[in-house]
Amino acid sequence: MTSQSQGIQQLLQAEKRAKDKLEEAKKRKEKRRKQAKEEAIAEIDHYRLQREKEFRNKQTNVMGSQGNFSAKIEEQTTETVRNLTSSYHKNVESMMKKLLSTICDINPEVHPNFRHAV
Repeated sequence: MTSQSQGIQQLLQAEKRAKDKLEEAKKRKEKRRKQAKEEAIAEIDHYRLQREKEFRNKQTNVMGSQGNFSAKIEEQTTETVRNLTSSYHKNVESMMKKLLSTICDINPEVHPNFRHAV
């Protein structure tokens, strides 16, 4: 009987050791999973920062060139307004004289298609 109880004790101890090993393996697996998750998050953050930096550089290049276009257009517009204003001030008096003379100087004439009734 004692050998049978010793055998049972050995089986129980072996089962306990196997259970402890299984628990230890589960803990290691969970620890490694958490570590892998943290590494993946760090890698994703690094990749995201890198892509955002590239995007900002491209955006700056594009917007910078658009800024140059805006400055050129603004300069051209200012120059055109300046020229028009100058032309207006130079020609306003002569145009007013022409306009007033056309309106005020009336030469009454009979229209060529008018038929004189006899």
